[in-house]
Amino acid sequence: MPVEDITPSDSYEALRTDPDALLVDVRTDAEWNFVGIPDLSATGKQPVLIPWQVYPSMGVNGAFVEQLRRAGATPLSKLYFLCRSGARSLAAAQAVQAAGFPNAYNVADGFEGPVNADGHRGTTAGWKADGLPWRQR
Repeated sequence: MPVEDITPSDSYEALRTDPDALLVDVRTDAEWNFVGIPDLSATGKQPVLIPWQVYPSMGVNGAFVEQLRRAGATPLSKLYFLCRSGARSLAAAQAVQAAGFPNAYNVADGFEGPVNADGHRGTTAGWKADGLPWRQR
């Protein structure tokens, strides 16, 4: 089954209303620290921070699925995967589906979305551009 793209706003609504929903942010430590993270405090949840690729080599995190399990995800969880612009999160969602987590979704356009005409992210599409809550770590 292909991974479905979900808008950031629909993802946030699912996190707010579904107790089985988790947001898995697959960006790197540097991105979490310098760009910010989703603020889910109004949902009573915290984002699950597990890098899909390990900085600086950017090789795929071989322990990703095990780390997801340790974070409390089960095959019944609804998992919403988020990265900068939607590519790494799609790869992570596909991998966890193959590992037995059928309810994996890709947050379309990620946290910052594509670059705008001036070459900046965070204003055209994605979590930040949709006005969803976020904070510096």
